[in-house]
Amino acid sequence: MASTQYSFTRNVDTHSRTDVVVIGGGPAGTAAAIAAARCGKTVALLEKSAQLGGMGTLANVSIFMPVGNVTGIYREIIAEMLAAFLPDGHDQSIAPQYSPFLLRQYLNEKMKKENVQTFFHSEFVGSVTEDRRLKAVVVSTREGLRAFEGGVFIDATGDARVAIDAGVPYHAGRESDGLTQPMTLMFTMQDTGKPVKQVLPEGCYFYHDVAELPQGRRLYWEQHGDGTLLVNMSRVKANGAKLADVNFAETEALRQVFSIAHYLQRTGFETYAIAHIAPQTGVRETNQIEGLYTLTERDVVDGARFADVVAQTNYEIDIHSPDAQKTTDERKVDGYDIPYRCMVPAAYDNLLVAGRAISATHVAMSSMRVQATCYALGQAAGAAAAIALDDGDAAKDVSMAKLHDILERQGVRFRVTTT
Repeated sequence: MASTQYSFTRNVDTHSRTDVVVIGGGPAGTAAAIAAARCGKTVALLEKSAQLGGMGTLANVSIFMPVGNVTGIYREIIAEMLAAFLPDGHDQSIAPQYSPFLLRQYLNEKMKKENVQTFFHSEFVGSVTEDRRLKAVVVSTREGLRAFEGGVFIDATGDARVAIDAGVPYHAGRESDGLTQPMTLMFTMQDTGKPVKQVLPEGCYFYHDVAELPQGRRLYWEQHGDGTLLVNMSRVKANGAKLADVNFAETEALRQVFSIAHYLQRTGFETYAIAHIAPQTGVRETNQIEGLYTLTERDVVDGARFADVVAQTNYEIDIHSPDAQKTTDERKVDGYDIPYRCMVPAAYDNLLVAGRAISATHVAMSSMRVQATCYALGQAAGAAAAIALDDGDAAKDVSMAKLHDILERQGVRFRVTTT
């Protein structure tokens, strides 16, 4: 049966107009909002859920992967919330486990201090464009549809929702078949100090050994000595930007969580009980825009350097099998630059894309996707938006000298001198 299409027309009231509108309150979005506000710009930060932090809070991916540097706004977060992990220098690497609940509270207070207007339960619906510019985004709120007007828009949705709606070319997943990295539902267990009753709910699996686990391995962290075990062991073949895939993933991943916990309680964690299951399944990969430059596997492997560098990382190539097999492609890298051009769609003068949806190949994205790097990309996008407004420039024409100067003043340090 052919699908029916409808034309839906509605007059939408404008809620407000700000210099910068950031859509998505994850690492990239929060950093972008802070950076733009520090440049004296009015900022609206639109978040579809009830909390900031993205996968770090919503999906309990509550460990920062080591990226080879601790700099800029990311360094501030460590200094203010996880001071015990703060390294002396910017060019050192850390991988601290943290409380997603404390990060959520921290980010709420941070936005107040930075004069960022945060709007929760505000999900992107569509864009209003004219020639080469976005005029407004339409958002579903608790009061119905509202338009948010702005001078520059930063798509930090993680799925490039704004860019795609505006017609920016994109691709999804690996080049051969479009499959994305699988989804994972994170959870924590707590040491109760005494044997716990093992419960395996209806519909779950009985895993006999490691080989039967979804990832074919045990992967967890217990860093603080307080008996909190952070578990990353489920794996569901799904694209987090697809309706049917997400519907399947949310039920299958939960089934796996209870099954994994039951396995762990039989194999060394007999005194541990489930303490918290993330409210949504975590997403590693969905869509990548086609920007002015596409970060490639060769760039990552060869340690590419760019004059328009905005973020640096040496996080490994880390591809959880898109087929949801029990394999992970892990390859060490020495460090590379991510250029500003990866965040710039060619078709629009006032739109930037920050975070994991930047222009990158499947393999390159597997390295640049983690939270610390997304904070760096967001910070650069927020500063670039401010420069574009001040100079009347298109996003693609932002002065790199000015951008690097602002980033330096905001605490960003690059590991090498670029040419």
